[in-house]
Amino acid sequence: MAVTGSAARTAAKKPVAHQRAGVELTPFVWQGTDKRGKKMKGEQSAKNANLLRAELRRQGITPQVVKPKPKPLFGSAGKTISAKEIAVFSRQLATMIKSGVPIVQALEIIGNGNKNPRMKTMVDSLRLDIEGGSSIFEAMSKHPVQFDELYRNLVKAGEGAGVLETVLETIATYKENIETLKGKIKKALFYPATVVAVALIVSAILLVFVVPQFEAVFQGFGADLPAFTQMIVTASDFLVAWWWLVLFIVVGTIFALIFFFKRSPAFQHLCDRMILKVPVIGQVMHNSSIARFARTLATTFKAGVPLVEALDIVAGATGNTVYEKATHEIKNDVAVGYQLNMSMKQVNLFPHMVIQMAAIGEEAGALDTMLFKVAEFYEEEVNNAVDALSSLLEPMIMIFIGGVVGSMVIGMYLPIFKLAAVV
Repeated sequence: MAVTGSAARTAAKKPVAHQRAGVELTPFVWQGTDKRGKKMKGEQSAKNANLLRAELRRQGITPQVVKPKPKPLFGSAGKTISAKEIAVFSRQLATMIKSGVPIVQALEIIGNGNKNPRMKTMVDSLRLDIEGGSSIFEAMSKHPVQFDELYRNLVKAGEGAGVLETVLETIATYKENIETLKGKIKKALFYPATVVAVALIVSAILLVFVVPQFEAVFQGFGADLPAFTQMIVTASDFLVAWWWLVLFIVVGTIFALIFFFKRSPAFQHLCDRMILKVPVIGQVMHNSSIARFARTLATTFKAGVPLVEALDIVAGATGNTVYEKATHEIKNDVAVGYQLNMSMKQVNLFPHMVIQMAAIGEEAGALDTMLFKVAEFYEEEVNNAVDALSSLLEPMIMIFIGGVVGSMVIGMYLPIFKLAAVV
């Protein structure tokens, strides 16, 4: 379908479907033919249809249909951009730059090969900004959610030193290691929480649907029920009568905890401090925060970021507000002339081995190397602890579920056993 100039101008005046930090991009679908007359089609984001037609002609494609991509019926198109996708993007971009591919062309290749529409749109936005004269750092600064302060500062340092491809490879490795570490922590916390939740749900189902059936049988006995059975029947009667109140309290409590955790720094700090004191899991969280502190500081310092500025970036990457606060204290001490290892010792959070490794690194002028070794050691500690925790929790969880469900079953059959003994 041909698109007239007046229609294109009218379309350009309408609000676009996607807008990020001043760069307006609309996702289009197009159909056309190449120089051999072969039919082709695809999707691409552009500021307007005319610019996309010009881009297609530059690639040797004669556009026949260019129209905005239809909006999905439910929700926005595509998935969110994950940290793993950013890591893959960083490695792809580093590889292409190292191979001599111009950055604009590299971004075009990455964008066209991406299946996530939101990722594709973001990469196209970066390409357009760089084509317009912006630096990579400036283009990425318009996407602070995907490219955090650490990422942007490393890119800025890499651009300034002319080693952007090396920095991007470092970032990719860093993000891959951090995401692996996060996955281990989620595994350590999610599995037992899920099993306990399932046990509670099963217990609630038994109390609401199964126990009332036994209660009707018990009423025909004409005898007093055992105390344990009576307790279960009373709990069942309460849950049947007030299930909506119990559900409201449970859901309300969960939402309240999430709300205050996100909105109240004091409450978040309290929760983080408490989880560090939980047996076994607390040690895993300690090791995780130390590993993230060491790897992030090593990565930023290796990229040429000054130590004080690097510590400011590291604070938000530790994953725990207790360590975040401690890192700010370390930064303030380093800023007035203290050595890093001495400042780390003052906060009473880091093991003696970590402090000694930092001291050796400072003395030998190889702080980043020593911190990388610390990170690798504590990441391995987390890995081993999670595997051991899983092995330890499995029998404990089975005992817990068996105890909860088994107690209810015994409680229901106690009157039957008592009646049989009398007879």
